[in-house]
Amino acid sequence: MAEKLRDLSQPIDVPVLDATVAAFYGTGSKEERSAADLILRDLQNNPDMWLQVVHILQNSQNLNTKFFALQVLESVIKYRWNALPVEQRDGIKNYISDVIVQLSSNEVSFRQERLYVNKLNIILVQVLKHEWPARWTSFIPDLVAAAKSSETICENCMAILKLLSEEIFDFSRGEMTQQKIKELKSSLNSEFRLIHELCLYVLSATQSSELIRATLATLHAFLSWIPVGFIFESPLLETLLKFFPMAAYRNLTLQCLTEVAALQFGDFYNVQYVKMYTFFMLQLQAILPPGTIPNAYANGSNEEQAFIQNLALFFTAFFKNHIRILEASAENRAALLVGLEYLIGISYVDDTEVFKVCLDYWNVFVLELFEAHNQMEPAIPAVSMIGLQMIPGVDGTGTAVHQRRQLYASPLSKLRMLMICRMAKPEEVLIVEDENGNIVRETMKDNDVLVQYKIMRETLIYLSHLDHEDTEQQMLKKLTKQLNGEDWSWNNLNTLCWAIGSISGSMVEEQENRFLVMVIRDLLNLCEITKGKDNKAVIASNIMYVVGQYPRFLRAHWKFLKTVVNKLFEFMHEMHPGVQDMACDTFLKIVQKCKRKFVTQQVGENEPFVSELLTNLATTILDLEPHQIHTFYESVGHMIQAESDNTKRDEYLKRLMSLPNQKWAEIIGQAGQSIDILKNQDVIRSVLNILQTNTSVATSLGPHFFPQISLIFLDMLTVYRMYSELVSSTIAEGGPYASKSSFVKLLRSIKRETLKLIETFVDKAEDLPHLGKQFVPPMMDPILGDYARNVPDARESEVLSLFATIINKYKAEMLDDVPRIFEAVFQCTLEMITKNFEDYPEHRLKFFSLLRAIGTHCFKALIQLSSQQLKLVIDSINWAFRHTERNIAETGLSLLLEILKNFQASEFTNQFYKTYFLTIEQEIFAVLTDSFHKPGFKLHVLVLQHLFCVVDGLTEPLWDASTASYPSNAMFVRDYTIKLLGASFPNMTAAEVTKFVDGLLGSRHDLPSFKNHIRDFLVQSKEFSAQDNKDLYAEEAAVQREKERQRMLAIPGLIAPSELQDEMVDS
Repeated sequence: MAEKLRDLSQPIDVPVLDATVAAFYGTGSKEERSAADLILRDLQNNPDMWLQVVHILQNSQNLNTKFFALQVLESVIKYRWNALPVEQRDGIKNYISDVIVQLSSNEVSFRQERLYVNKLNIILVQVLKHEWPARWTSFIPDLVAAAKSSETICENCMAILKLLSEEIFDFSRGEMTQQKIKELKSSLNSEFRLIHELCLYVLSATQSSELIRATLATLHAFLSWIPVGFIFESPLLETLLKFFPMAAYRNLTLQCLTEVAALQFGDFYNVQYVKMYTFFMLQLQAILPPGTIPNAYANGSNEEQAFIQNLALFFTAFFKNHIRILEASAENRAALLVGLEYLIGISYVDDTEVFKVCLDYWNVFVLELFEAHNQMEPAIPAVSMIGLQMIPGVDGTGTAVHQRRQLYASPLSKLRMLMICRMAKPEEVLIVEDENGNIVRETMKDNDVLVQYKIMRETLIYLSHLDHEDTEQQMLKKLTKQLNGEDWSWNNLNTLCWAIGSISGSMVEEQENRFLVMVIRDLLNLCEITKGKDNKAVIASNIMYVVGQYPRFLRAHWKFLKTVVNKLFEFMHEMHPGVQDMACDTFLKIVQKCKRKFVTQQVGENEPFVSELLTNLATTILDLEPHQIHTFYESVGHMIQAESDNTKRDEYLKRLMSLPNQKWAEIIGQAGQSIDILKNQDVIRSVLNILQTNTSVATSLGPHFFPQISLIFLDMLTVYRMYSELVSSTIAEGGPYASKSSFVKLLRSIKRETLKLIETFVDKAEDLPHLGKQFVPPMMDPILGDYARNVPDARESEVLSLFATIINKYKAEMLDDVPRIFEAVFQCTLEMITKNFEDYPEHRLKFFSLLRAIGTHCFKALIQLSSQQLKLVIDSINWAFRHTERNIAETGLSLLLEILKNFQASEFTNQFYKTYFLTIEQEIFAVLTDSFHKPGFKLHVLVLQHLFCVVDGLTEPLWDASTASYPSNAMFVRDYTIKLLGASFPNMTAAEVTKFVDGLLGSRHDLPSFKNHIRDFLVQSKEFSAQDNKDLYAEEAAVQREKERQRMLAIPGLIAPSELQDEMVDS
């Protein structure tokens, strides 16, 4: 049977084909399906199969078989059309057109065969893309004439026109050449008059609802690009507005009107826009009264919900482009305000997508008002409340700006309420309500919500600047309703507090103080009077969020600061999920901003707060988990760091560390009697916890951690060595899987934490150069020697980053130790990471960071390497920038640049470049022209520029003198590069490549033009043609981001005070 089908020399056996297609889509056995699949694939790939298509379509009754035949035909049209003889092309064209006309001329067959007709329409449009306008000039007149012969044919003609418009205007990128798209667009434009007349004729003459809907859908596809005269200088708009009140056409008409609203043509059609808007508003008020929108959406059908979504799109498009015409004259202002009222109503609809549409517009609207107000602020005396009778702009811009603010006072006030009621959750809040209505700790960050919060926060800050009084009044009024219970709910309290926290920094200090005294007092009261564990958790999270946002206020009010911190200590005993975490996070945040307040003795206190805290330390942290205790210790470290008296500071540190130190001494003492105690899992966990606590304090205390680390340092190295030997012997005995066991993982976490503690301390020990020298020698064998001796799976990557930190810190002083470091880690790490690009990812990045530290600060050590060792270094750098992992590639490239510059300045410059110039050039071109490495573009360009510039300074030839001779190194490099690129890009002509290389040599001393030259080459060489090329412009984007940051810094509150790196003014 299969053979019979595969033989295409005679007409195909349609019933057998039907059976095969049915088997493929059927419920038969797996074998039957795969056999059918094989036959159909063979037929599809047979170049003569398309000749059978007409025969199949005429004789098959099975829709799937017809679709299979059309699929074959579609691929011929897409890829082989122009190769077919003219009569075959005309045959297909006429056949498809006839079948479409035949099926769509009869209501019954048109409705029954709808799917089939749709597919035929798509095939016809594919043909049109090749044939029209040049070889089928009469297509549009023919179509319009056919449409007038029957309503169903007309309906299908509309569908074809809609497809054509979408194909040319929406989906043409990458499918057709620019020239072809341009040609089709101008044909459609020139023939549009016929289509326009047809649409208007249909809308005025027909009673068929299907046909009207098809016509409106087609218009919707055309409106965004047709010549404007067809919209405004014809009855089109009136016709659309006539259909708008009818429920069946409401959504389609509204989509058409939205397309019109989104167009912009200067002031030429302002009168028509005003007419359209006022008439539209009259009709809308009859359909949907403004106050009922959220309910109408909640209880509406799909159609009604879509109508409200479309309304949001209409209003935002209209206001974005034409709000100024409406506000210009008094008689249109009422309708404008009603429109804004509608949009505010729609913004309360409980649907994220609808809200996003509205929010984006509100952000633009408020920003524009704020910018005008911000420029004029000094010029407007607050008293001049001028009525709206004046024509804007008569009395200078000031009056106009002021009038706009007055005009929008009421909508802006409602907008403030909207932002307060719907404020999104900020990142710091960890306590959320789950789908069962329980209060739980958040497990995943929702990025959509964070983006929404950012836009809402920005919008509310602009609103707050436009009227601080109103913002404050609305927030306090809402808070009172929470207290007296009339508006109490978790959601209402949350959004209110998130809104209060979000405007931090936008008020002047005096107003902020007055406002916050009331807010914090009310929230603390609310916490006292509310019963219920979940309720208390919600209130607690809100108190913590708000106080964390206002460091300036807390610095200025010790009483409040103390109350808040004691409240946080209370929350640290609250076993509700998330509350303790948030209490510890907020405590850290507040201490970082107000640290000096805790070490100075405040009025009315017997001792500084830090001393009181240390006395009660054990009880405060009693109920916290280990990771929360570490955050707590880090916070206290910040306080102690603010103490300037050395004796006091050391005494505080001793008191803080007394608990962990006691435990440490106990464990070390027991280990002295019996070493086996250290193998007990509980003891291992205690050691890990003690080390983590030390690291937390070292992080915040910096160099002042010295007395504490000296106390435990040598014991710590002994424990490190012991655990390391234990890891090695366990892996040696237990084979490869032992490295994955929980016991080995636990032991390794001790090693890692030890390294992290030393690295943290060395990194923070700013002004103590002698320390390095004191700490490095004892570490050489237990840490470096151990790394070299271990099996690969037991080597800690943190050893590499620790020594990178030490070299970055103590620079050239480490020169003598570099050979020892090199010997211990270089060869053995390279063996681990050069087998492939995947294994040991941690070691990779840290290894190259260590190399970079050596290359930057101890370059002399590299010069002293043997030539084999230096070759290894250069090869490993080439290996690094071939990585697709971005940070490894960038580290490799930065290191390469530094080494190249250092060698250029050394006496070995000729020798080095003679050996490595060509290899490096070839490797860099390889990654530059490979789209996987786009993010490294900036550094690739810098390396190439360096190579092309260094050529002139070399005194020995780069070429092999025995085989060739060149007048200069520059000429040799030019020749070599042309050959290299010519071989790599056979699709480019020799002239193009030569022109590019000459351009590079010509622009090598001017980085911007050198870079542009390379960008053009990449696009021209087709490597980067249809892809996303934003990485090639990354630097320009960074400049843009910095500009935006400067703009935000200029507006109080836009960057939250808790995020500003301010020097604490809390003396």
